Amino acid sequence: MNSNQHTELTRRGFLGRTLVSAAGTAMGTAMLGVAIPQAATAAASERPTSGWQVGCWTRPWAKYDYRVAMDAVAEAGFKYISFTGAKTKTGRVIAPDTPIEEAAQAGEEAKIRGLKISYVYGGRPLLHEGSGSLRKMIDNCAAALGRYVVISRIGTAKQVDHNCKVIAGCCDYAAEKNVGLVIKPHGGLNATGELCRRAIEKVGHQNFTMLYDPGNICYYSNGKIDPVKNAATVCGLVTGMSIKDYKHPKQVGLTPGTGQIDFAALMKQLIKGGFTHGPLAIECLAPGSLQKTLKEAKKARNFVGRMINLDVLKAV
Repeated sequence: MNSNQHTELTRRGFLGRTLVSAAGTAMGTAMLGVAIPQAATAAASERPTSGWQVGCWTRPWAKYDYRVAMDAVAEAGFKYISFTGAKTKTGRVIAPDTPIEEAAQAGEEAKIRGLKISYVYGGRPLLHEGSGSLRKMIDNCAAALGRYVVISRIGTAKQVDHNCKVIAGCCDYAAEKNVGLVIKPHGGLNATGELCRRAIEKVGHQNFTMLYDPGNICYYSNGKIDPVKNAATVCGLVTGMSIKDYKHPKQVGLTPGTGQIDFAALMKQLIKGGFTHGPLAIECLAPGSLQKTLKEAKKARNFVGRMINLDVLKAV
């Protein structure tokens, strides 16, 4: 199959599934205030409490409609997807400004394709302005039946105490909607495991945990910090990992297993620290055509599959 054929197949799949889902979603959103909380409660009871949930972010398909990403993630054999970049008004599948009806629609589109949503990243919530932005993200995540809202920045030195109080004030609200909050290493005051630990301790709530990102640990330290060693600083805090590789200097746009991160050693360290189950979300792939990206997604899924089945991990 050539690139043009694959593009056309993906487009037809997207259009066909959109037509199928439109009628069902229209009925659901007509009674949005009732349907979403019931659905969120049902989803919570189905969330796995053991095992690894291997999935993929929408980031490699960010320049397309998010349903193109969903088609590819499903075709690559994943059962889990995480929302970030997409061709929308906000540049995200779901953002704080996304109408809740559209968030519910995105969740329905994922469900049609047999996908469950692990993470929802909508950009940086405006924590310094109060809880409004974060609460909107929580509402939208719940509407889509997502599991976690990702917080990527904790703010400046002057803002951090206030921002952590804002997050703390939203933790119970999120828990009521069966949504967890996670912080991701992303530069600034949450660039490393140690800094993320400080933020988590400031918030002081069990519904605020860590999404470990080894690629970002390398990227924001300019390759000076080893994510395997750094993982030892976050024992007991990690509930998921964003699978992102790194190649110096400053390259993260590559398929996991082709860079310099020792993922087997990293998994061993994280498991030793208490991360024994949860989402493993592949974030980046080598860039290229839709056809190439699909092949890279399959390679990445196989790589993670081999990684979590290594005898060295079973022995931890």
